[in-house]
Amino acid sequence: MSQSASTTKTSAGTRFLQKVNRVFKWGLYLILFFGAIFVYWKYFFTYSEGYRAGLLQKFSYRGNVFKTYEGELILSSVTSTTNVALASEKFFFSVLDDSLANVLDTLQGKFVTIHYKQKNGRVVWRGDTPYFVDQVKVEENR
Repeated sequence: MSQSASTTKTSAGTRFLQKVNRVFKWGLYLILFFGAIFVYWKYFFTYSEGYRAGLLQKFSYRGNVFKTYEGELILSSVTSTTNVALASEKFFFSVLDDSLANVLDTLQGKFVTIHYKQKNGRVVWRGDTPYFVDQVKVEENR
């Protein structure tokens, strides 16, 4: 009788460990699934996109470990009669495309309209800002 009692205890203990193992695996799968969704939402999902127009003041290729293209656009809201911005705000952005970066490098000091996509967060090898420019147009009428 003691042999059947120990067999019952062993099989019950084995079943319990199998259930714990199954719950642990499903919990791990759920953590990985929601972690992947969070990473996509934080770094790759486009939160907003739009246009900004202003004077391209600065454009550079910088970084210590990861070199990225970074730009600075002056958004002027009030200008004087000599076309000098009196009240302005700076818009910082990053560029991922090398050919677009070459175009922007030649447009410093000119009025441009850029199309950007804003991400929820930034990754260090993609740029210093959550704003990524993918199109540029020179404003001829200024």
